[in-house]
Amino acid sequence: MIEQIITPTTHDLGQFEVRRVLPKRERTMVGPFIFVDEFGPGQLDIGKGMDVRPHPHINLATVTWLFEGAIDHRDSVGSFSTIRPGQVNLMTAGRGIVHSERSPAEERATGPKLYGMQTWLALPDGREEIDPAFEAVKDLPIVEDQCARAVVIMGELWGKRAATTTYADTIYAEIVLAPSGSLPIEISADERAVMLVGGEASVDGQALGLYELSVLAPGRNMTLSSERGGRIMLLGGEAFTTPRHAWWNFVSSSRARIRQAREDWDAGRFPKVPGDEDEWIRIPEQPLTRSD
Repeated sequence: MIEQIITPTTHDLGQFEVRRVLPKRERTMVGPFIFVDEFGPGQLDIGKGMDVRPHPHINLATVTWLFEGAIDHRDSVGSFSTIRPGQVNLMTAGRGIVHSERSPAEERATGPKLYGMQTWLALPDGREEIDPAFEAVKDLPIVEDQCARAVVIMGELWGKRAATTTYADTIYAEIVLAPSGSLPIEISADERAVMLVGGEASVDGQALGLYELSVLAPGRNMTLSSERGGRIMLLGGEAFTTPRHAWWNFVSSSRARIRQAREDWDAGRFPKVPGDEDEWIRIPEQPLTRSD
């Protein structure tokens, strides 16, 4: 039932860890998902906080989902949102956007908690250069019984559809199983994968490794289950026929477009983030995110 297992690259940031499973040399995408990070659980010292300074994106959409904690989001289209558990933040970069992510002041006062997912979706052919946009969606469908609870973050699953915008066929859900809980995984996408982010779980009896991305065989119904309880992310969607390239914070079907974005950022041609104009991240010589 599992056709590929991708082991994360772990980055220790001191008080919490970030684990990256996409992009990797052995696999670049699962459906439109081209970047998948899991971070935490962790708690920073009182007075400290996460401070991701303004940085650019093109030709993708970022999806932020938290299990614990809060993050203040600001971007160059003028959006401000405090992300909390149960709310999905979708930022569409399109032809270009800049954003920052920082711990709120009230979180710093008590020691910020950080536990969640940061993913990027490649935009499909013909829509890579759309207008940048932002949305925060709180009213998400929930599927549950006594031993299983799933939040449909994007797309349609178990007969319910999230209001979150999708640009290509996309599925994304958080699943929490109580001890002895189970939930069917339907044939709902070209490509599907699951990531165990807490506890334990298995797919049709095959155990999932903690923080590993398990790519599921296509065209088969399966059952996700847990003996002792676990939290699992389900993600995927339509397979892209045109390859995508990732370099630093840029994703595109065109390497030339990525080079142009690098030049534009160095030259200061991207828009500023209102309320966060004084800092920015310089392009690293050897970025951690590269797909080829």
